[in-house]
Amino acid sequence: MSKQCEVCGKAPSLGNQVTIRGKAKYLGGVGTKVTGISRRQFKPNLQRVHVTTANGTNKSMRVCTQCIRSGAVTKRIRNAPFKLPTAKAAKAS
Repeated sequence: MSKQCEVCGKAPSLGNQVTIRGKAKYLGGVGTKVTGISRRQFKPNLQRVHVTTANGTNKSMRVCTQCIRSGAVTKRIRNAPFKLPTAKAAKAS
């Protein structure tokens, strides 16, 4: 199983981890210096969520948080929401 979003395809990307020491000049120091650069991996924030698909079935997927927040997937509705009694039902009782 890959560490990849099943909706948008976001996958790990490579970058640099920059190590800095020293105090900034505006804080009264002599300035910051780069003391090391090493490669690292930026991994997407994947969550396992139960999703309702287009044909109405429920399925478990690994989805990044941006897809969840943007509404690209619809979460499974666990139970029907509470409904207030209608006026017709209130008169009958």
